[in-house]
Amino acid sequence: MIPLRDSVARHRLSPVNTLLIAANLAVFVHELSLGPHLDAFVTRFAMVPALVAGAHLHGAVLLDRRGRLWPPFTLLTSIFIHGGVGHIAGNMLYLFIFGPAVEERTGPAHYLSFYLLSGLASAAATVAMAPQSAVPVIGASGAIAGILGAYFILYPRGRILAFFPPFFFRLPAVLYLIAWFAVQLYWGIASGAAGSLVGGVAWWAHVGGFLFGVAAGPLAVRAPQRRRAARR
Repeated sequence: MIPLRDSVARHRLSPVNTLLIAANLAVFVHELSLGPHLDAFVTRFAMVPALVAGAHLHGAVLLDRRGRLWPPFTLLTSIFIHGGVGHIAGNMLYLFIFGPAVEERTGPAHYLSFYLLSGLASAAATVAMAPQSAVPVIGASGAIAGILGAYFILYPRGRILAFFPPFFFRLPAVLYLIAWFAVQLYWGIASGAAGSLVGGVAWWAHVGGFLFGVAAGPLAVRAPQRRRAARR
């Protein structure tokens, strides 16, 4: 089911969420401009679980003599790279639908930190489940899964307008996100410990990001400002 709108967000173009969408689109446009150099770009900035698992902390440098990025840094850089129009369109749609409401509760600064930490947690989950995988992992879906997990906890009464051809549905956000997570978990289990990918999707990144969002989302909510007592 394709989400089209949620019932919670008051402002669809929240500042940090909009900037994150713009940043992802800018990187994708840069990818399109690279032509035959695209493979080298992806090789440098994509996250490869086996390389991250085998990285040494001692004597680490940002770039080695061959211009390769130190593998742990790719936990962050990989979440801004996408593999095609469909890949980025789907991810940005979910971020556009679910991100603004979460940003309203966390505030811009906490939202940015939470998004990036969700991306790191999702990538770490992929490494933990498939430490020997040599398949490059890219995309913002793990970070966005963290936003979905936070939405699941913060807005249990929200409703999602979704499209499942040829029908439109208005579902409770709780049911929509439980169904979404169940699909990710099923395919994650189906992928087993031998690899992180089934059908070209890093399912364990989605699972790890969502669980991180469920656990950490409430912690990112900004404290309500107390009103000062009026002086006479």
